[in-house]
Amino acid sequence: MAAPLSLLLIFSLLHFTTAQQPRRTPSPPPPSDTCNGIYISYNYLSGQILHPIRPSNPTRQPYSFKSTLSILNNDDVELKQWRVFIGYRNREILVSAAAAVVSNGSSLPADVSDGVVLAGFPMADLKTGIQTAGDVTAMGVQVQLGGTQFGVGPPAVPLPGNLSLVNDGYICPKPTKIGNTTLSTCCTRDPNAKTNMTITDEFLPRQNGDLTIMFDVLRAYSNNYWAQVTMANHNPLGRLDYWQLSWDWMADEFINTMKGAYTDIVDPNDCITGLQAQQYAGLDFSNVLNCQRRPTIIDLPPQYANDSTLGKIPFCCRNGTILPVSMDESKSISVFQINVNKMPPNMNQSAITPPQNWQIKGILNPDYVCGPPVRVSPSEFPSPTGLPVNTTSFASWQVVCNITQPKNAKPKCCVSFSAFFNESIVPCKTCACGCPKNTGQTCSTTAPAMFLPPEAQLVPFDNRTKLSLAWAAIKHRPIPNPLPCSDNCGVSINWHVATDFNKGWSARMTLFNWDETNFADWFVAVKLGKAAQGFQKAYSFNGTLMTDMTDVNNTIFIQGLPGLNYLIGETNGSKPTDPRVPGKQQSVLSFTKADITGINVPIRDGFPTKVYFNGEECSVPNIIPTSSGYKQAPLAFIPVLLAALRWLFTSEAANCSADEHLSFDPRQGYYPGNNHQSHNRQSLCLLAARKETT
Repeated sequence: MAAPLSLLLIFSLLHFTTAQQPRRTPSPPPPSDTCNGIYISYNYLSGQILHPIRPSNPTRQPYSFKSTLSILNNDDVELKQWRVFIGYRNREILVSAAAAVVSNGSSLPADVSDGVVLAGFPMADLKTGIQTAGDVTAMGVQVQLGGTQFGVGPPAVPLPGNLSLVNDGYICPKPTKIGNTTLSTCCTRDPNAKTNMTITDEFLPRQNGDLTIMFDVLRAYSNNYWAQVTMANHNPLGRLDYWQLSWDWMADEFINTMKGAYTDIVDPNDCITGLQAQQYAGLDFSNVLNCQRRPTIIDLPPQYANDSTLGKIPFCCRNGTILPVSMDESKSISVFQINVNKMPPNMNQSAITPPQNWQIKGILNPDYVCGPPVRVSPSEFPSPTGLPVNTTSFASWQVVCNITQPKNAKPKCCVSFSAFFNESIVPCKTCACGCPKNTGQTCSTTAPAMFLPPEAQLVPFDNRTKLSLAWAAIKHRPIPNPLPCSDNCGVSINWHVATDFNKGWSARMTLFNWDETNFADWFVAVKLGKAAQGFQKAYSFNGTLMTDMTDVNNTIFIQGLPGLNYLIGETNGSKPTDPRVPGKQQSVLSFTKADITGINVPIRDGFPTKVYFNGEECSVPNIIPTSSGYKQAPLAFIPVLLAALRWLFTSEAANCSADEHLSFDPRQGYYPGNNHQSHNRQSLCLLAARKETT
């Protein structure tokens, strides 16, 4: 009986012990399992303090950071060309991003203090669990990020402020914080979004942009391929002069040869000292065009258009000029071809990796930001046989570039205002195109620019100082100390209201090129508001009122007449001692007031609100000339006034010293003396000198 009692006691104890143990609740599923869309998470891993150590200024103390960006497609539709925005907020500098590139074409390291859009590379498309039987390696991607941030030291964690999917047609709620180191969100398709793509489409549709670039592979071989690059301008005010195109090779490719364009540097050295020389042991690298990881490509001059070796490509060899379609449709496109040698493991015919991080720029042109290359349907070309059929490319990618205004960017051109009812010119703003880095004397970057007499327009800024000082004294205007810095612009435009009558008015526009660069086929676009509707004619230019365009309504498009559309650069004066002379072109524009109610030319309507030169928006003054001080005097008083001025000029001219009187040169804007106390007297000498030179 003892044994059964013992067993009974043991089972009773076991039952009691089991009954006292609480039931374990199952752990919650990971957040990604509850998302039926695109799950995005940002996980901070680690960071450490970096030199220099700044204990007295903790906000400027740099720290490294390592993080992981995860994207997982839990939707039932494939996500093509994924792009994710990370809203950095601690002045981050992104140094590395495995499995992604910066969407705006920037190479790493890149300043991402205002946030960054990352695009997938080389895995740009994320398939669904239905397509892959739940293979997360095809459904998602993890991007290992590394960089530098400022001011957030441990134990604080530098998480971004926002996280979202940039692809069209998705809605992303505000991200939620998981613990102290992770931020996540679940983006779902917008039921109200309209798309021109179906689920079964193999390629994404082609997109619109200010400038589009096609990378079409024409012929492909196991170890090399020929591609055609086509740049097309679609913006009515966009253009490029002396364009420079650059990108990053991602798989050690190199440029063997080109037609229709050239690299700015012929340099095979990186191949000779790299793996390329081992792979292509029998290749004569002295004939290789360029082996840089990031080459810069430039256009060829027109004389090479029919060259059998470098030319013979339609729409090539324009010296880097791409015009708006409205100016010349045939010159709105630029094309070149490129022969690219590949490297392992891509040594088969179908393995082609398009270059990334595209950037294009010109001289005194708008700033463009280019997205990543997107695989699109193969392009079609007329058959070289002459048959009425088209041939298709082996593969095609599209790069879309849009005009943007970078943070803290300065214009490259400026505008001055003047009018018949005011003797003074309202000049370009101080530092309108950026402040000079090195000046021979101290100048103020904040003092407003000083009004100028009319003859100062043709005088370079460095030679116009004393003339502007004399003018300020004559007009009893304050003189800043130190004097304002120059506008620092390569091109300036003077808009002068010339006449104003009951039925119409006129303006004179003058272009000044203070740079050494010549501009062929230049154009100016002037946005005038309602006064533009009365535009009639430009007498020495071609002028057209732009209509039926959302962004450029009430804008006059102005260009040079055939044979007169070349704005030369600044040249030396006729004598070694003369100041340099800007390139200049000028025309009068006439307007009618018919059918335009409430127009007031002197107050505001006669002056443009925006001015573009070759697509670049110019700096415009904040003020306009006024007419309040220029009311007509009584006719009986005019002879008395003229007699007084004649006596004043004669007496003051006689009293001026020989140096003061004779050394004034209106081309240089010079009169002697360098202190403000003598300006009143010197101003009278200036007036006398101006009288004698007329």
